[in-house]
Amino acid sequence: MITGAGSGFGRLSAVALAERGHHVIATTETDAQAEQLRTEAPQLHVEKIDITSSDVEKVHAWEIDVLINNAGVGQTGPIADIPLERLRYLFEVNVFGTMNVTQAVLRDMVPKHQGRIIIMSSIAGVLSAPAFGPYSMTKHALEAMGKAMRGELAPLGIDVTLINPGPYLTGFNDRMADSMWEWFGDASLNGSETELFRVIGEFVTTGQRDPVEVANRLVELVEADTTTENNFVPEDIREQLGLG
Repeated sequence: MITGAGSGFGRLSAVALAERGHHVIATTETDAQAEQLRTEAPQLHVEKIDITSSDVEKVHAWEIDVLINNAGVGQTGPIADIPLERLRYLFEVNVFGTMNVTQAVLRDMVPKHQGRIIIMSSIAGVLSAPAFGPYSMTKHALEAMGKAMRGELAPLGIDVTLINPGPYLTGFNDRMADSMWEWFGDASLNGSETELFRVIGEFVTTGQRDPVEVANRLVELVEADTTTENNFVPEDIREQLGLG
């Protein structure tokens, strides 16, 4: 089962897994997204699941061997200025929504003593930078969640792993980079740094890579006998950014 499969990494990996013979339950946030995906990818079992809602109880109807926690939202902006309601929404989806669906799946997975949870983190899960602090906060939280769960669930036969993509051209990074300009401006506390934030946004959205690389890595993680705690894509992204 893959959350957030209406576009981006979720959709690409859902189709790739189905092509390799896996039965894929591809979930979307809205009914409209689900209907579109059913039409365009009939090889998938498509369901509408808003991970922040009671929709997640649908998972008990299926035998889920692997959960890919891909659904998420983005938000940029300086920490001193970001409206708290935007930060709360970011955590509600990325952290609490991910926890919501994961706990639901685990209620059926743990008694079988078999299964895998894959959490979509980011290079932002191990690195924070100006303007991207709000998003990084949620991904750092997912890193803590995934690492704790990996140790807790391994004795129960459940494997937990994290995937950490760099900048990939799905449209997500571009929308996220633009999101701060919906509320941030010259009158903000950090308003004197407006040009700096524009430059950072342009830097992050320039030279993005082919998202098929991430979809292929997700396929590998689904089919692997064992996994590592973190999986950076591309593999040398940490060295490129000087993280060792």
